[in-house]
Amino acid sequence: MKMNFDERAAYEKMKAGVLTSTGFLGSDTRPLSDIVEADEELFRALGLDFDLVAERLEALARKGAEGLGEPITIQGQYLVKSDEARGKLPCPYGDGLYHKNAVSVRKGADTVIYSDLSLHLLRVHHFCQGQGSPFRLDPVVLKRLLF
Repeated sequence: MKMNFDERAAYEKMKAGVLTSTGFLGSDTRPLSDIVEADEELFRALGLDFDLVAERLEALARKGAEGLGEPITIQGQYLVKSDEARGKLPCPYGDGLYHKNAVSVRKGADTVIYSDLSLHLLRVHHFCQGQGSPFRLDPVVLKRLLF
């Protein structure tokens, strides 16, 4: 699918080395709209809701922050580590600044890493990040991890 001007501008900002060293696209070379559309279809197929997933990840991040940078166990099943950094990151879509952080959540063999910006991208833009991105919120992994 062809990208409009806003999508092209966001896509350019998502490339490695522009807003972050690794970017948001990983090894994914598909147009932004195709990445989003594929993840929206997968969310529907898995019975996931973007807002509910973001809320659950947000709750785990809040609890994980109580570990003050050390991993802590939450609800007897999640190993959560929350790292903080100074500064803020802009949303590539141009609609806000988000605290720099990295939260890792592990349950069994599944792990996701995300940030405040990741949650915004998920909730508002339905962008899970590209295949191979270190902060990708893979819908299949989210389903196993959270439900």
